[in-house]
Amino acid sequence: MNIPDNLKYTKEHEWIRMDGDFAIVGITDYAQNELGDIVYVEVETVGETLEKEETYGTIEAVKTVSDLFMPVTGEIIEFNEELEDNPEIINSDPYGKGWIIKIKPDNPSDIMDLLDSAGYKDLI
Repeated sequence: MNIPDNLKYTKEHEWIRMDGDFAIVGITDYAQNELGDIVYVEVETVGETLEKEETYGTIEAVKTVSDLFMPVTGEIIEFNEELEDNPEIINSDPYGKGWIIKIKPDNPSDIMDLLDSAGYKDLI
C-alpha cells in the first residue's frame, strides 16, 4: 500500500498537497484499491466554494458509487479533465496523473490539521 509521507490525508480516504497557493486533491491508493476498477468521475462544482467535508463530486467503480468530500474549505478551481476519457488513471496513478481537483483553500493552514501518513496508516 502506497502512502506517501509528503501528503495529508482525510478519514474519507482522500489526499491533499499544497502546490503554491493551490492544493491538489485525489483519493488514496487504499481507496482506489477498495473501489476496484474506476469507470467514471463526476465533478460539477468547479467555481464553487465548499465547506470542509461537503460533497464535491462522485466516483463510480464497477461495483459502487462513492461521494467525494472536500478535505478543507475552499474554492474548486479545476477538475482533471483527463479523467473524463480515462478515469482508470486513478487506479494506476492515484497520487500523480490521477489527481481529481485543484482548490484554493480559504485557510491553507487547515491542511496541517489533517492526518499525516502515520495517522492514515493507523486508520486503515
